[in-house]
Amino acid sequence: MIYLQLFYEFFITGLFMFGGGLAAIPFLQQMGEKTGWFTTTQLMDMIAVSEATPGPIGVNMATYAGYTVAGIPGGIIATVGIIMPSIIISLIIARLLVKFKENPLVQSALYGLRPASLGLIAAAGMTVLCLVLFGIELRYMTEYHLFLLDIRTFIFAVVLFIVTNIYKKAHPVIFLALSAFVGIFLF
Repeated sequence: MIYLQLFYEFFITGLFMFGGGLAAIPFLQQMGEKTGWFTTTQLMDMIAVSEATPGPIGVNMATYAGYTVAGIPGGIIATVGIIMPSIIISLIIARLLVKFKENPLVQSALYGLRPASLGLIAAAGMTVLCLVLFGIELRYMTEYHLFLLDIRTFIFAVVLFIVTNIYKKAHPVIFLALSAFVGIFLF
């Protein structure tokens, strides 16, 4: 019975959780209060562990919560429960997309989404760049903030750009590891 309840609770969470893994926190808080499976303190531990482990935060929290409640089978069932709505919705959309892919309206919509997604990715990149180089978000930046350039970070970014262009065949994990090493020991 506990496994069925775990699946149901996490299926509902996965179905209505929009906005990424951190959007699962209110659902999990309510779930903990309703079922008594975990306290708010344990929820904070779940968040910390989920943030620190690789993978999607929402799935990590579901696995952790399920494991806390019912061991390894509970972790598996909670994980399946939270990802099942996404799988079902993706399959339905894929089926509809295959059926209507020749439709001019669908083609136009997909064509219009390309620059929009590129713009969103570029905006996120610029925000991160401004935070790293100037210590301020892009939307709050003025011409006076240009004088706050972090020279060490800027030099490191230029060197990393040059090195990545010289060693194009190197695996990205190498650059991530080297950047982490430099960040820990030099900054």
